[in-house]
Amino acid sequence: MSCLLPTPAQLFREFERGRISRAQLHALMNEHAAELIAEMLEARRNPLAAWFDEQLSRQAAARLIRRHGEAVLREVLATLGELPQFPPARLLWNAAHLDVPLHCFLRTRREPVFRIVGFEAQARVVNLRIEYGPAKRREAFRESMVLRRTVGGALVVQARLAG
Repeated sequence: MSCLLPTPAQLFREFERGRISRAQLHALMNEHAAELIAEMLEARRNPLAAWFDEQLSRQAAARLIRRHGEAVLREVLATLGELPQFPPARLLWNAAHLDVPLHCFLRTRREPVFRIVGFEAQARVVNLRIEYGPAKRREAFRESMVLRRTVGGALVVQARLAG
């Protein structure tokens, strides 16, 4: 994943700034669409695995919502979705949209996985431990992050540590 595809939100910002043409925007958005279609076809080929993964994601999301609340969880995921050159951003870019259920952003077994393994939220600081990438836990990339609220109240990533 050396050359990461920018998220749709990042692509539209680049287009609006005049950094990419309409044709480039369409071509890159087609790549996103192709990924989504490939996932839908895989879910259709193996509905039991897709259902099982969805149930695990629903449980993980429900547990996080119960402990920390939907608003803060959604805000953290949306902040991660804006990070440049961050592989899970392609899964998280629309986490701020309330019409998309939170379980859709967590992927426990289906690759690329995105798991939240540690989440501590305080008033101004969020400590986060995540795993993403390959489905096997030993191969998944682990990262710890500290997100801090700015004076304006927005969450920003203050520190990222591998492992």
